[in-house]
Amino acid sequence: MDLLLGGVRQAVALLLAGDGETWAILWLSLVVSGSATLISLAIGIPTGTALALVRFPGRGLVVSAVNAGMGLPPVVVGLLVTLVLWRGGPLGGLELLYTPAAIILAQVVIAAPIVAGMTLAAVQQIPREFRLQLLALGASRVQMVWVVLREARLPMLAAVMAGFGGVISEIGASLMVGGNIKSQTRTLTTAMVLETGKGNFDVAIALSILLLVLVFLVNWALTGIQQRGTGP
Repeated sequence: MDLLLGGVRQAVALLLAGDGETWAILWLSLVVSGSATLISLAIGIPTGTALALVRFPGRGLVVSAVNAGMGLPPVVVGLLVTLVLWRGGPLGGLELLYTPAAIILAQVVIAAPIVAGMTLAAVQQIPREFRLQLLALGASRVQMVWVVLREARLPMLAAVMAGFGGVISEIGASLMVGGNIKSQTRTLTTAMVLETGKGNFDVAIALSILLLVLVFLVNWALTGIQQRGTGP
């Protein structure tokens, strides 16, 4: 208990003292995971919507792949992205390994299937008769898709929360492709691993508290948006 209380005090002290390294780690974590979430939304929402509304040969296999991707182990993703970005890999010439861009790429691979799978489930909940009625009333296919997405917007916000939560808290991929380099690729989770290995449990606890607060604040804001949409 004393160790936990010490961690809480350390977290407050680090923030109030304006510790530059702590704020840099916190900011990088938010920027990297926020960027990965936005890119995942840009990929996952159209993919999930298309899988829900379009029938084509092999669709079942693609849906199964998306569902399997929702449970991809981060360390496996980290290994694959490392191989792709390695000097002799397909994208090695870009020299992205051990940069924030590499972490974003790995986190997109983790989050995009989550967003796609949850979007697929949300859109499929809209009755097929509703879509047909929109088309019968003269709506174009694009207008129909837009209305369906509006109807599914509340459960799709859960996809945003799940995607962000999945990447802000992961450690394996970020550590492998980012290298945990001070002031460059060190995030809250990789910093926690480092401090725990050094025996600085109070600092590790402080960083974990900051991570929990960050996750709570983001999800609180998204939940507020979601609940406002449910009406009285």
